[in-house]
Amino acid sequence: MESATKRGARIIAEYLGGAITCDAHHMTDPRSDGFGVSSCIKKSLEDAGVSIEEVNYVNAHATSTLAGDLAESMIGHCLGAAGGLEAIATIKAITTGWLHPTINQDNLEDDVTIDTVPNVKKKHEVNVGM
Repeated sequence: MESATKRGARIIAEYLGGAITCDAHHMTDPRSDGFGVSSCIKKSLEDAGVSIEEVNYVNAHATSTLAGDLAESMIGHCLGAAGGLEAIATIKAITTGWLHPTINQDNLEDDVTIDTVPNVKKKHEVNVGM
């Protein structure tokens, strides 16, 4: 941030923190209780110094499988490029207010209680910490 500010760069996003977890449950099938994902999100927020109440958008990545399609975006399984592509999608959500859809969600389960942006992009004001 300091270097960008010094050279007069237009700041569109800042990486505040992150986390990596490995619950060793399964290579491509997340735990059904969501603990692996939720613990990673919690650790990321702690690392960034951001409270959960400040967050109204999460861009999740999963493998392009039946289990992963419920949780991931339309980007699919890009291996090493996934982080960069998801960062771009998040920055575009912040700057444009459009969330890309989570595709292949034709038969959502009744116990899905969050808005997963199924199949069609959605306009949404993303909270931006300052």
